[in-house]
Amino acid sequence: MAAEPFDVALPVYQPRPKFQHRYGVHAAWFLATLLTTSWAAVGTPPGMPWTIGTLFRALPYGLWYSLPILIILGCHEFGHYFYCRRHNVDATLPYFLPAPPFFLTGTFGAVIRIREAFPSKRALFDIGVAGPIAGFVALLPFLYWGITMSTVVPKLPPSAAVIYFGEPLLYKFFAYLHFGALGPGQDVLIHPMAFAAWFGMLATALNLMPFGQLDGGHISYAVLGPRSWMVSLATLITTIVMLIFESMSWLSMAIIMLAMAFFLGIGHPRLVDDHEPLDSTRRLVALGALIIFVVCFTPVPIQTFFSGK
Repeated sequence: MAAEPFDVALPVYQPRPKFQHRYGVHAAWFLATLLTTSWAAVGTPPGMPWTIGTLFRALPYGLWYSLPILIILGCHEFGHYFYCRRHNVDATLPYFLPAPPFFLTGTFGAVIRIREAFPSKRALFDIGVAGPIAGFVALLPFLYWGITMSTVVPKLPPSAAVIYFGEPLLYKFFAYLHFGALGPGQDVLIHPMAFAAWFGMLATALNLMPFGQLDGGHISYAVLGPRSWMVSLATLITTIVMLIFESMSWLSMAIIMLAMAFFLGIGHPRLVDDHEPLDSTRRLVALGALIIFVVCFTPVPIQTFFSGK
């Protein structure tokens, strides 16, 4: 008597769907950062006692800063996200990172989490370069508009109350267009919107530094391949030199880069397809990214005077 056939159920692997998001979490982080950046811009309302009531009545003024900076940071991260979607590389929506209101900018920036390896040099390049370009384009109108609302004031002597911000070439160009050449005793008191654009330029320049897995590191590896580790090493050494001889402003960046070098290595991880050549159009875009870095970079981002000496 023949045995009767029977069915066997075999497990079938189902890949996790890509681009699944927790929208409520992203919205909560965004609203928290909107509050801290608005709060940081307002500070203590001038001429008013510091209370929660007076602070929240003054918060709408903080929107002059908070909305531009969130738009600039958002455009940067959505530039990455758009090209992740285009190359089918799984990623999250942006997480906006609030900072304590006493922190100068009210935010630590924004990030997306890329959940899988880059498949090719073209995908790596496109995703890496799209963020800085999108953020740069977004900050341009805010920079110009913010400078038109800024005012020329007498230059103050160094004191505990004075914080000087480094002036990138792009800022100097826009300021010259609006104010012309300033006298030796004059300075520009920047509007909160101009400060948002200044912070956007700083974030763009820092992200474009050709190190490790920063945006600039992605671009460098896509262009140079494995040789890019030498550029990463030179960037790390240059950052430490600027920290020692130029400004303590580079302390946090130096710590971040040293931590990345320790935990992730000085170079860039290999790609799924590491031999695909980068086309001439993308190499031209890389040159454009270098120009953006140059016009947004300043060797002394922040200079604080603690005494009148």
